[in-house]
Formats: sequence, structure tokens, C-alpha cells
Amino acid sequence: MMHLDSVEHKSLVCNLKDSLIRCIFFCEFHPTAGPIISCQVPENYISKELFDSISVYIITKPELQRSTITVTLEQYKVLGFPIRIDNKKYARNAFHFNLCFVYDSDARTVQYEHVVTKFSEYLMAMEIEIEFLSSGSTCAKLTPILNQVLTDLNTKGECALTEGPIATHLKVCRLRSDPSPVFDHQVPVFIKEFPPHQWDLTTQQVTPYIDGFNHVARIAALSDVDNNLVKACVQNLVYYGVVALVPLFQYGNVYCSTPKLRTLAHDPELQKHCLSYVARNNRHMPSSRDVFRVYAAMSRGTTIRDLCMRFSFATMKINERKLVQFGVLEGLIRRIQKYPVLVNESLELQKTFTGNYSVDEICCATGMATQQLEDRLERDHNVILLCK
Repeated sequence: MMHLDSVEHKSLVCNLKDSLIRCIFFCEFHPTAGPIISCQVPENYISKELFDSISVYIITKPELQRSTITVTLEQYKVLGFPIRIDNKKYARNAFHFNLCFVYDSDARTVQYEHVVTKFSEYLMAMEIEIEFLSSGSTCAKLTPILNQVLTDLNTKGECALTEGPIATHLKVCRLRSDPSPVFDHQVPVFIKEFPPHQWDLTTQQVTPYIDGFNHVARIAALSDVDNNLVKACVQNLVYYGVVALVPLFQYGNVYCSTPKLRTLAHDPELQKHCLSYVARNNRHMPSSRDVFRVYAAMSRGTTIRDLCMRFSFATMKINERKLVQFGVLEGLIRRIQKYPVLVNESLELQKTFTGNYSVDEICCATGMATQQLEDRLERDHNVILLCK
């Protein structure tokens, strides 16, 4: 099992640096003065003139209340969640306010929308419970809270608020890109701990067959789950960083080392992780020198079968399947795929010989063994193989 928690934390920190909160301000509708900023940190970050020019979008009409609103200006981007509390005890029978986060104009702010919403609802609950916002000295009460939220979210990505009788926890979610489509021939492998009780029944039915070597189509057959459901399940696990997808392992596969291999020679932590991962058993560890030699020997035209004949993996205490898996996951090596291309008319499998489908994909779709397909391709002079 590979653990990427530190990588995820670094990714979150990078996201935070790209969209730092520059200011937080609390504004309300005053019964005589109209929309005003009652409190902001840092002080005077948003000028009165600037606020007046956008106040119509901040203290909004009923149709836009309790919705996240983003106002993009030349220098700033303002994210808010306008709220109205109806009660006859307030002037004009309602209390309007908006808690706004301010960013640079080019910052990405979608990951903060639920934070602004939750923070605003926390203040609304405090107002309903103890009149926290409307009972006077609003700025004095809010300033330490806004300072805490600004500092904690920018540095840690989370903040715990325990003011008064109500508590809440704010956390910025890490931005994730949409996962690529999952194909039948791809192999899912766990890269972090998997708590089964947190997932749906289909996922719990599928995951026992995810061993790092079964491809998606085989997992569907073994688990007796519809192929499309398995793909959706695996895609969801990829999205949440629980699994990664690697090429199907076969002894006829060809891999080549990447420039990242040099880090294995200089990074003790990566070496330790690698040796633990690729060892045949936990009692006898292979040497980092042997592991590096095997990775360095991977090149175009050299199959895993060739390497098994050149090196004695049993003597080296190396599990060659895990060695390949670790190398692919860490980017130390990459698979050289073979793509059949039809150059003349042929009747056999011609629809798949377009150069767009790899041997893995064709074998998975037709049920042919890789060696059987490659033997047929060698005999067919109308087909050439592109390796890339």
C-alpha cells in the first residue's frame, strides 16, 4: 500500500498559496445609513468608495439571498453569502448581512464557497441564539474571529471556531481535477488506506478484487458486477485518490526508465519505500543497488521476460511484478505500448488496427492472449507495430 497523504497536504498548501484570502469583511444593511462595512481585517483594505460601488451585489435582493455570490473587479474578487433574518425586533423587520472573503482578481475561489457558506450560517446561528451581530460592539466581537479565520485558513486550510454556545469547523477542500475515463484493460492499484465502511455497497463488492494486477474487465467478471458500474466505481476511487491506474502487467511488456529514476539514487526515503514495496518478503530486503540496476536496464526492445533471464530476481529478493508496479506509480519507468496499424487490406481484426488501440486494449476486447495476438501480427505483413 502506498501512502500519499504528505503529497496531498503539499498539494493543498500549493492551492492555498495560489488563492490566499487577502481580507475578510462583515457588512450589513443599516436602517438609516444603508449598506456599510461594520468590520474588516486587515482594516481599511476595502475602501468605502469601492464597497459603495459593489454594495448592490453584496447586500442583495431576496432572489439572490442564501446563494454564493462572486464579484470580480479589476484588482479583487469578492466571495459572499448574503443572509436575511426576518424578525419584528429588527428595524424594518429584518436583519441583512453578508460575510465576504476577498482575493486577488485572478484567484480560483470555488474551493472556498462552502467555507463562506458555513461561516455565514455559523454567524446567523449565533445571531439567532444570542444576538451576537446586532446587540452592539459588532466590530470588537468579530475582529478576533475574522483574524483567526484569515490566519488559519491561509496557513493550515482549516479553522475551529468555539465562540459562544455554538462551535463549527471550517476546512478548505483540496481541488481535484476530473479523472480520465477508465478502460477495460487498465489495472487499478490502491495507493492509500481503504476504509470499506465509508463506501457504497457496489464499491465494497468490487474492491476485494483490486489487487494491483487484475484489469477492470476481469474485476467485473470476478465480482459479478456490471462492467460500466465497475468503471464508475474505479473512476470514483481515482477521483478521491484511493487508487491509481497502471498498465496491465505481462512478461512480454516493454518499459523504459524516465529521468526521474535519478532521484532513486539520491533520495533515502524513496529508496526505503521502494525496497519495502518490491521485496519478496518483509524479512529479507533487496539491495538498492540491485533495484536500481534493474530499473536502469529497462529500455526499448527489452521485455520483462528478457530481464528475468538476465537477472535472478529470486536471488536478488525482488518481486518483479511489484518492482514494475512501484516504478510506474512513482514515474521511475513508463510502459512502451504497441499499436497495430493496418497498411493494406486485411480481414482479421482490421477494425482495431488503426493505431489508436494498443495491444492491451485489443486483447482485452477480443479475449486473445497477448502472445497469440503478437504472433499473428508478426505473420501479417499488412500490419506494422508502432511502439510509443
